[in-house]
Amino acid sequence: MSFPDKEQRKKCWDARDKYWECLDSQNIKDSSQKPLACTNFRKIFEKSCPTQWVTHFDRKRDFNVFKEKMQKEGYEPIKDSQ
Repeated sequence: MSFPDKEQRKKCWDARDKYWECLDSQNIKDSSQKPLACTNFRKIFEKSCPTQWVTHFDRKRDFNVFKEKMQKEGYEPIKDSQ
């Protein structure tokens, strides 16, 4: 895999941002859900970015959503069974 140049990276990041905006507008929090309204954005995102980057960005978005949820709602620690 050759490393994308500045122009290719910008194209990838722009496609990712537009796809994420679509997911946010559809209130989709899980990257495994792919709403029909965002299908074209997803195709452009996958076409504009290396496959490894798409996987990374999907995981990053899931983690960011999880982190946001923890900040808003907090969490309940696992209780020790002893």
